[in-house]
Amino acid sequence: MPEALAGRSDRFMTVKGLITALTEQENLNFLLTNRIPRAAITRFMGWFSKIENPYVCAASIALWRLFSDLDLSEAKKTEFKSLHDCFTRELKDGLRPFDPDPSVVTSPSDAIIGAHGAIEDTELFQIKGANYSLKDLLGDDRLVETHRNGRFVTLRLTSSMYHRFHAPADFRIEHVTFISGDVWNVNPIALKRVEKLFCKNERAVIETHLSSGEALTIVPVAAILVASLRLHCIEATLNAQTRGPTTFPCDAQVRKGDELGWFEHGSTIIVLTPDRFEFCDNVREGARIKAGQPLLRKP
Repeated sequence: MPEALAGRSDRFMTVKGLITALTEQENLNFLLTNRIPRAAITRFMGWFSKIENPYVCAASIALWRLFSDLDLSEAKKTEFKSLHDCFTRELKDGLRPFDPDPSVVTSPSDAIIGAHGAIEDTELFQIKGANYSLKDLLGDDRLVETHRNGRFVTLRLTSSMYHRFHAPADFRIEHVTFISGDVWNVNPIALKRVEKLFCKNERAVIETHLSSGEALTIVPVAAILVASLRLHCIEATLNAQTRGPTTFPCDAQVRKGDELGWFEHGSTIIVLTPDRFEFCDNVREGARIKAGQPLLRKP
């Protein structure tokens, strides 16, 4: 075989082997994080994380650090009562300044930016080629019409990130609807394999109107190990014991940057706006964003 052809063959085999290895790694990841009793493990995690024992807490955080990029240097306190206390930690004052421009909708949380773009009639996507509908996500025809042909952005919180989320603009919260569901992992591997994943998991639909009158909807989506979602505006913790769909009336005026609540582990937030909003220059799929940084802008 000529030397040039042999070189090409070797490179082909190397690429083929790499693809095979990555596929096997994805299969293992999906198996370990999804083909298990997800609901039972999530309930167990909710119980276990609240054990207030210094040895259990220290060992759990050490193990967490071993398998993630957990950084507690920004945390307001240095000692935690439990794993739950660490998950839901507050940050030191002033570390997440919110863009003061009233035309800007900021990121409500620290996150990795996922799928985003224009909603095509009522269709949006979790990854390219994997669509889902506003009706399946929101379960409300009226709200579907509100966001028809609008904009959407998906924000994925990893387990090691700051888990509290905040008001991305000045607005009034009008309703919160909790929709019961599953707790699939929401990592990119699962998003490629589970059709309409966000529409299957537990989620809250937070309806708001900006001070300028436009509708903005925030959809926190739970995932495996997310034992509950705490929302201050209804003074309630939403979890598997909450039957849904359940709508909680609400009339809360909040300012940009006000804390809305927290997840008890990493998860996803989907933000929906009208079509007149444009994405800010820093919004790119795969980019990391912090709470308070620009996300969308009204021209």
